[in-house]
Amino acid sequence: MNQRTTAHLTTKGSHLPLARLLLGLLASFSGQVHLIGAATDSPDIWPELRGPGGDGHSGSQPLPLNWSESNNIAWKTPIHDEGWSSPVVWDKQVWVTTARADGSELFAVCIDRERGQVLQDVKVFDVENTQSINLANSYASPTPVIEAGRLYVHFGTYGTACLDTQTAKVLWTRRDLNCDHQMGPGSSPVSAGSLLVFDVDGMDVQYVIALDKATGKTVWKTPRSTDFTGITPDRRKAFSTPALVEAAGRLQLVCPGAQGVMSYDARTGEELWKARYKGWSVVMRPVCRQGVVFLGTDYEHPQLWAVRLDGHGDVTDTHVAWKVSQRMPATPSPLLVDDLLYVVNDAGIVSCLEAQTGRSIWEQRLDGVFAASPLYGDGRIYFFGRNGSATVMAPGREPRILAVNKLAGMVMASPAVAENALFVRTKAHLYRIGQAGHSQIR
Repeated sequence: MNQRTTAHLTTKGSHLPLARLLLGLLASFSGQVHLIGAATDSPDIWPELRGPGGDGHSGSQPLPLNWSESNNIAWKTPIHDEGWSSPVVWDKQVWVTTARADGSELFAVCIDRERGQVLQDVKVFDVENTQSINLANSYASPTPVIEAGRLYVHFGTYGTACLDTQTAKVLWTRRDLNCDHQMGPGSSPVSAGSLLVFDVDGMDVQYVIALDKATGKTVWKTPRSTDFTGITPDRRKAFSTPALVEAAGRLQLVCPGAQGVMSYDARTGEELWKARYKGWSVVMRPVCRQGVVFLGTDYEHPQLWAVRLDGHGDVTDTHVAWKVSQRMPATPSPLLVDDLLYVVNDAGIVSCLEAQTGRSIWEQRLDGVFAASPLYGDGRIYFFGRNGSATVMAPGREPRILAVNKLAGMVMASPAVAENALFVRTKAHLYRIGQAGHSQIR
């Protein structure tokens, strides 16, 4: 049963990723949502998975083009244990989550952005009984959300918490939002004004939930409307992260799940539309532009769909603009630059597609296999392979490689960008690539 508590969506201390706008939200007495913020590219913050717009874009420039273990590394800091969550950046802090290999202890770690020193190392949760995970996953894969004074960490079924970023004190926790991930946690939370929103798509339960950032209490909770009749439990799970977009006069949360994608009213959780497909274990975070959302539909047999955002109810037969099934990614999210989509599949093939039609423009094989999502900044596209390689390309209708770089460790997490630098997490370290005020390798 849906909870329809009114959300208090304000600007104080929060940043909302919406088409690269930082917008405050306010619910009026009539139930309408008003946007009261100002536009900014926010080049020096990276508040959640894939940055200020949730789309892999950064306004920071210049950014480094060339690097290696001995060149253009401002600092390199060990991160204990294991986690595939991306770094988030605010003010002079960089935060990541990490976990014991068996999932028994879950941590949040703060690193000084300038010097690379560990400032805080907080054990957030102890876990007595952990589920097994896929070898490609970790117990700390969901990326946190950060804003002025607050960090929100999420470990899937094992717990969600809010920390004070100055004192590292845990302000509230939720440990009752449980599900059977089967392969481990993967969905990251997103910021929507005063709400923290995330998907809970397990083998056993499937819903989307919004928590009050101030208290951690549930504001709304909407079960998936998917008909799972005849669908085995292992094909009911998913690992995607919502996309927040203003379209068709509504603030929408587009949330891919197993067997279908749903869009919800960000303020109330009301389902607005859905499109059905046969996929499951969806990982990619959608990207949105000009009234269209681009999303993945499956892990086993990946497809990329373009769906118009102005629908109502079941739009499977009316609003799917195009589908592409050849050489699409299962894990890395798409990147949209101007009128072109760039996707790199897990095997390392980059495809450039025309966003309006899905038509293939070019393909290019890169070194390595891929899990991290590409990013765009300073007029360049950065692709990070699992083997530590990073290929820098120019956007456009012809493939053009500008540089190929290499780090020593495995890269699973999508990088962050802030203050003219790349923050790249490998299996054992966090790097700042590009010069800092006090450069050092630790």
